[in-house]
Amino acid sequence: MTVIVTGAAGFVGMHVAERLLQRGETVIGVDEFNAYYDVALKDLRAERLAKHTAFRMVRADIADAEAMHELVRSSGAKRVVHLAAQAGVRYSIDNPFAYQRSNLQGHLSILEACRHNGVEHLVYASSSSVYGNRPLAGEGFREDDPTVSPVSLYAATKRSCELLSQSYASLYGFPQSGLRFFTVYGPMGRPDMAYFSFTEKIMRGDPIEVYGEGRMARDFTYIDDIVDGVVGVLDHPPARGGHEVYNIGDSSPVGLMEMISTLETALGREAVKIMKPMQAGDVTATYADVSKLNALTGYAPRVALAEGLGRFVTWWRDWRGL
Repeated sequence: MTVIVTGAAGFVGMHVAERLLQRGETVIGVDEFNAYYDVALKDLRAERLAKHTAFRMVRADIADAEAMHELVRSSGAKRVVHLAAQAGVRYSIDNPFAYQRSNLQGHLSILEACRHNGVEHLVYASSSSVYGNRPLAGEGFREDDPTVSPVSLYAATKRSCELLSQSYASLYGFPQSGLRFFTVYGPMGRPDMAYFSFTEKIMRGDPIEVYGEGRMARDFTYIDDIVDGVVGVLDHPPARGGHEVYNIGDSSPVGLMEMISTLETALGREAVKIMKPMQAGDVTATYADVSKLNALTGYAPRVALAEGLGRFVTWWRDWRGL
């Protein structure tokens, strides 16, 4: 069966597409290859996927509604994994219209393409940022917790996408599943993420800026565990007209200073740290309650932070030729 994966040259998209190919699916990838970060890394991911004969990459903008409609129609795909989006909280402060086009217009284009072409299950990326700025309180964020106070434009667009999908599922009957990702990391990851940029700076001998004065915590989730959740949800669509949202995280938040210490151990170097206050749009902590996803698919994260960062560092050294 053919599956369309948008954002296939992205971090999560490439790994999801690869898993689907490995289990025998035909995959059509869609990616714009924009310059939000080094396009060479996107090219590297695309080259890895191109080794599979059952893969085809389409270079297109998801906000182009006509192109998306024609792609879904001509492919005959009945399942779509929509992971393309403009990422990044801080980038949204200076570039708000990039989020309007990619996250809102792009999501609507995908919804229209799916509803007019008989797609049987749309799985799409949301974000833990929809929960707003919440302190850790001894238990994880649950899918039925309030999501009415986004602290960044990025978060607001992701919550808006959930509402758009809820309305389309109700109006037009095709099942949809939204995935709230919690701080994904691992080999071939995004250079704008803290663990990646810290690695680059530590190995150059440059200081790292530690925001929130190190008091933040994140539910760092290894890429293989994320892929387990995405593919598991894809295989379990809601009933016709249904729309479900699931957390996908490690369910074990780690303090920022602990993450840095773990990374220092993996690199064999100590970071020079400059402590900074919280930045606009940041949240203090994230913590996924994954019981809903576990009940559906048996999802259970397996890769601890020390192991996952060790794998990332091994990949990074090879990528940089060190």
